[in-house]
Amino acid sequence: MITEIGKTLVALGAGIILLGGLLWLSGGTLRHFPIGRLPGDILIQNENFTFYFPLATSILLSLGLSLIIWIWQSFVR
Repeated sequence: MITEIGKTLVALGAGIILLGGLLWLSGGTLRHFPIGRLPGDILIQNENFTFYFPLATSILLSLGLSLIIWIWQSFVR
């Protein structure tokens, strides 16, 4: 049980390191990637009030993470 948790933590850490490395090596080219500004994100601005809710971004990230977890579980079994 403990070894499985350790393996999972190592895999998550390696994934985070890889993602960080890719972002670092991209050199800012991903700056114009539209995550956070997708159609379907809710933005309400008044003079003294701003409300932002990234609905479409949240749905897209949820689907992507669900797909990654599903693929991961298919390899583990």
